[in-house]
Amino acid sequence: MGRRVTVPALARMKESAQRIVSVTAYDYTFAKLVDRAGVDIILVGDSLGMVVQGHETTLPVTLEEMIYHTTAVVRGSERAMVVCDFPFGVCQSPKEVVMAAAIKVMKESGCDGVKIEGGQAVAETIKFLTAQRIPVVAHVGLTPQSVKYFGGFKMQGRSDSEAEQIMADALAVEAAGAFAVVLEGIPRGLASRISQALKIPSIGIGAGAECDGQVLVLYDLLGFYGDIKPKFVKQYMQGGELIQSALEQYAKEVRLGEFPGLEHSQDT
Repeated sequence: MGRRVTVPALARMKESAQRIVSVTAYDYTFAKLVDRAGVDIILVGDSLGMVVQGHETTLPVTLEEMIYHTTAVVRGSERAMVVCDFPFGVCQSPKEVVMAAAIKVMKESGCDGVKIEGGQAVAETIKFLTAQRIPVVAHVGLTPQSVKYFGGFKMQGRSDSEAEQIMADALAVEAAGAFAVVLEGIPRGLASRISQALKIPSIGIGAGAECDGQVLVLYDLLGFYGDIKPKFVKQYMQGGELIQSALEQYAKEVRLGEFPGLEHSQDT
């Protein structure tokens, strides 16, 4: 597949209006499939707290769990840039603590960068990290780690004041040195204005088509996770139904004595 996608490569993609493709992944097997599909960025999202661990939010996920999953994804990928999501509690810490966490993540997992939720409030932390050449992806708009504050997974930026704040957040994280920013759950027009104002790539999720790239949760786009069905998700297959059907067929054949057959057995 060639060498990994780099920060300068993503900047060139923005300059040439080449759309950036990003998907989440949480394990070795799926990372291999995502990488072979030519995805540019694999985000090891703290969304694993919901789609892998079964929590109602992303808040319970720990740094050690993020390192565990990120390490597996790095092993399974060759070309895609791998970015580790910082879980809730890390970026609310002093910047020196965040720096120590970033070093730990990158040394132990081998990932290419970290993602931090928040805008102006975390700009100084982003600046502190990028001054030490740690690649950072920012995340503004609907930030899932603030779900308790927002009162649910609700679109942000509907009012003029909210839109102004999200624009200010995006400009602040760019000025702080982030190499890309995720725009989540904001109106399409606002996302378009932010994308035009930024020199760094914008990666949209529930933010319309005018962003420089898109990211989706892998389990959402494959139709595996049906607990929450956001409007912005397109299911490219009904994976949950296919897997359940296969498992039911397997269980049926075992109970009827049809599996394993002679072709699945060895005499010696």
